[in-house]
Amino acid sequence: MGVAFPFSAIAGQDEMKRAIVAVAVDPGIGGVLVFGDRGTGKSTAIRALAALLPEIRVVDECRYHCDPALEVRLCADCTTRLANGPLPSHMTPVAVVDLPLGASEDRVVGALDLERALSRGEKAFEPGLLARANRGFLYVDEVNLLEDHIVDLLIDVAASGENVVERDGLSIRHPARFVLVGSGNPEEGELRPQLLDRFGLSVEVKTPTDLATRIDIVKRRDAYERDPEAFIARFAEADATLRAAILAGRAKLGHVEVPDAVLEKASRLCIALGTDGLRAELTLMRTARATAAFEGADVVTDAHLRQIAAPALRHRLRRNVLDDAGSTARVDRAVAELFAA
Repeated sequence: MGVAFPFSAIAGQDEMKRAIVAVAVDPGIGGVLVFGDRGTGKSTAIRALAALLPEIRVVDECRYHCDPALEVRLCADCTTRLANGPLPSHMTPVAVVDLPLGASEDRVVGALDLERALSRGEKAFEPGLLARANRGFLYVDEVNLLEDHIVDLLIDVAASGENVVERDGLSIRHPARFVLVGSGNPEEGELRPQLLDRFGLSVEVKTPTDLATRIDIVKRRDAYERDPEAFIARFAEADATLRAAILAGRAKLGHVEVPDAVLEKASRLCIALGTDGLRAELTLMRTARATAAFEGADVVTDAHLRQIAAPALRHRLRRNVLDDAGSTARVDRAVAELFAA
């Protein structure tokens, strides 16, 4: 397996990088949807996430990467082992698991371990991709082309944080809390609204039009392909600094204040745009707080709210037949009107 392109070496696409960093600081924001032109670094940025994220503590020999500090979220095996004393643990990289478009339902949710069933006559569960993604990231490239029955599975598990398998005489429940990350090209089809709503942030990426930026991107990619190890070493310090900032942001997250005035503006913005439910306000609040924590701020300000309004809201707007402006333009216009008042 090749080494990932350094996250800090990605030129341009600032909104996409901010969104990825925000969910790294606070996974509770929800997933990130990255839609845009081919060849704009969507999958590169997401795969670079694996090398960027700080390691997590997991229970030894646990197939679901359980956190020994969170007893209420342990799998059945770890709960049983806990009765005999403290659970041994170790540090491991955060999983970034690919979900291929052609993956079967058994591969996604898990199924009967046929090898053990045939050789030993034992009924045992073989975990799927959702188990591997627990406490990590589940990445779906071309997410808008995902089969409907897999989409339904993802919606159910993303909502509950638990995968339930009832088949082949098995009855298994295990934790499956992951950040869903998807990328795709809008020209190849739209995403189902039910799944679209499960993404906390939606990012639009476009082919750079600035000559200097285009040249810089091409030179960096060429240098990486010629000598990956040297290129990664060149950006190792920048990645380490970014990783430290994410850790500091996580530690500070619970201490960042969100003033009522900022919450009021978030709600006014959602009312003006006609978003359904309250998930939009929650996402605005969480993302603004994560952004403030990452920047080392103690209080969320209007500037933080303005910065993250478009990715938090653009995919939550209803179609307006009387307004042919794109969703981003509608959000920008509402933001300008609200903060000008």
